[in-house]
Parts: sequence; C-alpha cells; structure tokens
Amino acid sequence: MSILKSKIEMTDIDKTIFKDFDYTFEGTSEFQIPVMPSPPKDFQLGVIVGSSGSGKSTLLKQFGNEEEVNWDNNKSIVSHFNDPIEGNIRLSAVGLNSIPTWGKPRNVLSNGEGFRADLARKLKNNAVIDEYSSVINREVAKSCSVALSKYIKRHNLKNIILASCHDDILEWLQPDWVYNTDTQEMLRGSLRQPKIHVQIHKGDRRYWELFARHHYLTSKLPPIVRSFILTWDDRLIGYTATIALPSRIPPLYEGDNRKFFRECRTVILPDFQGLGLGTRFSNAVADIHIEQGLRYFSKTSHKIMGEYRQNHPELWRPTSTNLKKRYKRSASLAEKFNHMTLETERLCYSHEYIGENRKTYNPIYNNLRKESQLELSL
Repeated sequence: MSILKSKIEMTDIDKTIFKDFDYTFEGTSEFQIPVMPSPPKDFQLGVIVGSSGSGKSTLLKQFGNEEEVNWDNNKSIVSHFNDPIEGNIRLSAVGLNSIPTWGKPRNVLSNGEGFRADLARKLKNNAVIDEYSSVINREVAKSCSVALSKYIKRHNLKNIILASCHDDILEWLQPDWVYNTDTQEMLRGSLRQPKIHVQIHKGDRRYWELFARHHYLTSKLPPIVRSFILTWDDRLIGYTATIALPSRIPPLYEGDNRKFFRECRTVILPDFQGLGLGTRFSNAVADIHIEQGLRYFSKTSHKIMGEYRQNHPELWRPTSTNLKKRYKRSASLAEKFNHMTLETERLCYSHEYIGENRKTYNPIYNNLRKESQLELSL
C-alpha cells in the first residue's frame, strides 16, 4: 500500500478539541491507499465500490479526471447535445425518458433528474464518474443503472469506470469487474441479473392525476376510459388508459366482428424509467384486451415505444398509417373517433397488437387472465 499524507497548521481550536477527546494529533494525517489490481485490458464497465473514506476517489483518479459539465440555465437540457437524435439517445440512455423534463433548464431539475442529465453528458469512452448514485434515492439508482448498462453495451463503449459507496447497484449495472476498497478484492465476471416483481391492477381515472404532468403530450384524458395501474412492492409506479374505438376498421377475416380498443395513455413515473417497464406494461395491458376477444391498437410519437414495436413484429403489426404523413380530419369526425385526431406535423408509429407468440416469445407474463403478478427479467 502507498501512504497518502496531509498536514495542517494546528490552531488553538484544534488543540482544545483533540485534547478534550483525548486524541493525540499533531497536525499530520496518514491514509493507506489500497493497491488495486490492474483491471482487464478490454472492458466496457468497471466499478470501484466501498465505504466513504476508503480510497475510491483516489483510485479513480489513476484512470483520469472526471469531466466537469457546464449548463446554460437559459436553455433546455436537451438543447445541450449536438442534435435531436443525440439528445434523445443520451437522455434515454440514463433513463431520463420524461419528455417534459427535456424542455427544462438544469437548475430546476430534481436531484434524480439532474444526476441523470449530468450523466448523459459524460457518457463516452474512458469516462470516469465519481460518487455514482450518491445523491439519489435507490429506485432512481437502480433504474438509471439498468439503462446505463444497456446503453454502454449497445453502443460498445469502452473503459468506463464508476466509483460508488453503494453496492446495491452492482447487480443492476452488470459491470465487467468490481474492486471493493473495503475487502480489497477484485471480482470479475457478470453478476446474476436481478428480477422485478410488479403487479397490474384495474384502476379508475382518478389515478391519472398522479401521472398527468409526466405524459409527453397532454394531461387531458378522454371521458370514458379503462384504467390500469402498475405497482412494485405496493408502490404505484405506472398508469395506462385505453378507450373503445368505433368499428370502422376492416375485419381481418370474414366473420371477424371483434370490438376495437386503443391505448391512449401510458406513463411510468420518472424514478422508475429506464427499466423497460413502459413497453412491458403496454404489452401486458394489450394481452388483457386480446384475451378478452378484442382487437387492440396504439399510436405514439414516442420514439422508444415506437421503435420497440417496430423491432418486435411478432407482437405488434404496423398499420397502414404507420410512419406515414397523415391528413387532418374535420373536427366533427375527429370527435366521433374519441379524440383520435390525426397528427399532421410529425410522423407517428401506429400498430395493432397481435401477440400470437407472446407466451413463448416472452415468458415474463404470468397468468394475465387474472391480472396477477408479472416477473420482469431486465
């Protein structure tokens, strides 16, 4: 071990304090820095973990200096990226998926939102990040860790090292190696992935009041909806509403007289974004409708949700208007479509849920007919 020394000029206050506590101190402190084994040459994510004062920050500096992020509080956080695509990808990479939050300046964000925004700006090869997850609650730490890990692997980033005093994030981060400054052990290889147990319940429209401000388009809800809520350890974390559609869509086959429903709102609270709960929650609610003998549709301009459906054709089938320029209907006709006005200024993803292979493709759904517990593998 190497020794780190620090020396202060003793004052009368120091002498009195340390004498009162019967502590022998003459102004010089010594700290033994743990000798950390060399990490693998080719890695994507490593973590230095340990208690406060155990040498994490000192070890981290051996790999570089943490980037200082500067924000212009006259501008939105998303405008600080090179272009809209990068802003979308980077903020989503840290689980900051609340579109209204993207339009806020950094100085008005909560601790959790600000932490994620800062992290999004720092993501690059060879990044070193100290005090990871120290200022945020554990739900945000877990969800952010899952999103971060997925982004690093998907974009093949290299040599990113985090330092944290919390070991509860390790299984969520799935790092290539972990060095513990308390035990002075280097652990290599992936940890066992965690599982989340959530439940879907029937609700009513009053729950929407808790989620409205987090929706990316509008806080308004159609007059008559079916409401579903998502809970995790009895905590309310998600809401979905669906509405009935008029039977104007052509049947799939002769004699097909099923009624139609459309997903019109799905929101996961910000602290739990990044875990992939939104898409799974949407699929599960769609399953419930299919099992009731209904056809189920969804239209969205949210890129994460839309691209997920594009990449899972065994679950979601594109409709004829998917990613097509659409022309506005008359107001009277729009009213007949239960607020389903057609968007003219942006392209929307439009899909019908088929879910024909849902039980073999994704076994996370358990006994949906009773809307019982779901086990989500991240």
